[in-house]
Amino acid sequence: MAKGTSISTENDESLDEAIQTKRRKIEHIEICLEENVQCQRSTLLECVSFIHNALPEIDKDKIDLTIDFFGLRADAPIAIAAMTGGHPATLDVNKRLAEAAEALHIPIGVGSQRAAIEDPTLADTFRVIRDNAPTVPVIANIGATHVEFASSAIEMIDADILAIHLNPLQEAIQPEGDCNSEGVLDNIAAIVESVDVPVIVKETGAGISFKVAQELENVGVAGVDIGGVGGTSWAAVEYFRAVRENDELKAQLGIEFWDWGIPTALSIIMVKDASDLDIIATGGIRTGVDVAKVLSLGATAAGIAHPLLKSAVRGTTEDVIADLNLYIESLKIAMYLTGSRAVDELQARQLVLTGELVEALESLGIDPIKVASGD
Repeated sequence: MAKGTSISTENDESLDEAIQTKRRKIEHIEICLEENVQCQRSTLLECVSFIHNALPEIDKDKIDLTIDFFGLRADAPIAIAAMTGGHPATLDVNKRLAEAAEALHIPIGVGSQRAAIEDPTLADTFRVIRDNAPTVPVIANIGATHVEFASSAIEMIDADILAIHLNPLQEAIQPEGDCNSEGVLDNIAAIVESVDVPVIVKETGAGISFKVAQELENVGVAGVDIGGVGGTSWAAVEYFRAVRENDELKAQLGIEFWDWGIPTALSIIMVKDASDLDIIATGGIRTGVDVAKVLSLGATAAGIAHPLLKSAVRGTTEDVIADLNLYIESLKIAMYLTGSRAVDELQARQLVLTGELVEALESLGIDPIKVASGD
């Protein structure tokens, strides 16, 4: 797909399940690029501030951003979050994202591999990630109903980590959505038992709560990608799909549930308070300062998706790298201005919490002072 070209679905004539899945992949990208699908509620990261250090006593050029990412090294606490795959037109998109991940040696996830499970000819749209990012942590991605396909999803892309996505809100709004969630936790436990890589569970925009974190930890999950409120709203994405399909009921529901869920900052704190799970913080991470904030709240890394999509679809690998380097440089400055030589030092810095976040914590029985202390 050349720079500046649009993505077409004209050849998708069949309406069987595999074709519908493939078509959704492109519709999601088109809608995310062409429509305003951002949450109207915030991440609550604006309620988190650092204490400025006028005497940092460190050399910014010597700041160490490396982290342990589920047992693997990453050169920065930033992951390219799951976006796409599963349609021939997405191959070049994932290639650019993978090349950027390899250049910066940061983790990268793939979109749901359901399309390639239904149609193995689409596997190369996912395999392109590992082919172009041979040395970085790669995260496979399946739904909780695909227990029997967990190992093949990992093998498809030679993944280091397996993510199981949870998207009940999206399914509830999606015109063809499946809202039967019975047995999901048992399925997750079965997947954990069946594979030999760390398993994480990722929400897709509505956040992870205390109870869910505890339940996931109890069945052996290694970490969560919280997917909090404040970034892309998948209820909004499905609203626009419903409008395209003249589904007035689903469109109205998309409007009503546009901002449903737990804001990113609050979700991090809830998971941290309830469990020892490693946390990837996605959901509205728009600057390097946001990355610094989620790390200080307890995340292992921040995940970025939507801000990279335009460059990945319509730009070049170098454009994607430039976008990511802005995050990295901003993060380094935040660390410099707090006197943090390494990520673990940043995570120990005291914070100032204010406003709606403090009110939410107090309503949930969490001590904001303890959260802000950096302990």
